[in-house]
Amino acid sequence: MTELDVLIPTRNRPVELATTLSGLAAQDFPDFDVVVSDQSDTAASYDNPACRTLRRVLTRAGHRVRTGSHRPPRGMAEHRSHLLAQSRARYVLFLDDDVWLEPGTLTRLHSAITELGCGLVGCATQGLSYLDDYRPHELAPFERWDGRPEPERIVRGDRAWQRWTLHNAANPTHLGDAVATADEWVPYKVAWIGGCVLFDRRILVATGGFDFWTELPPQHSGEDVLAQLRVMARAGGAGILPSGAVHLEAPTTVPDRPIEAFDLVPPDFWPAERCGRPV
Repeated sequence: MTELDVLIPTRNRPVELATTLSGLAAQDFPDFDVVVSDQSDTAASYDNPACRTLRRVLTRAGHRVRTGSHRPPRGMAEHRSHLLAQSRARYVLFLDDDVWLEPGTLTRLHSAITELGCGLVGCATQGLSYLDDYRPHELAPFERWDGRPEPERIVRGDRAWQRWTLHNAANPTHLGDAVATADEWVPYKVAWIGGCVLFDRRILVATGGFDFWTELPPQHSGEDVLAQLRVMARAGGAGILPSGAVHLEAPTTVPDRPIEAFDLVPPDFWPAERCGRPV
């Protein structure tokens, strides 16, 4: 059984996907495979010379790459649920198709989740066009984990929820520069992490995965947040610095997503007044 599967949902992003695959091709972690699921309007994002070449590079290095079309689109939660069902690996990394990983990032993530023994770890994506935009007020919620992350029931509006500002713009870069070195990784407390999250697959499945997609309209967002909240309530989670995940800052391919998943399917530990539903 493969130790780690990288799961990539993609749509209408051939250039970005090639960049994402190039980052994976430069990883030194030995035991990972890749699954790419496409929902493009025309040609699949992976159906181009650059992506085909990088698939060959990964395959030659011993990493199986599976690609496939998954249509019609039923929303991101369903797409993630489909990808999760393709894996039997010990760990699954949900990686957005517009994120480049610097060398060593997979090794750092795997070391973190195995040493910490929690449900998820992640690298917040860095918007490097904001490097000169230092936001100390948004970094104020930063807090390290000392030892194994504890299960946390994170509720919208609570103090822990305010950690979301840690991941705006280039904040992860500024945090990494301040607290981490190239030879170590630092775990810290998060509200959620976007774009690059490594799960203990069994814990993700045990907490429902993305099966809540059946309760959502296709036009939604926040499905990743909801899944992470459930996992962290069961088994804890952490962000990792330095991040190593760079956001390509491409325009979104799903502009119309007015519904937050956690408004329609709130975690069962949220009080009614925080659920976004009429009481």
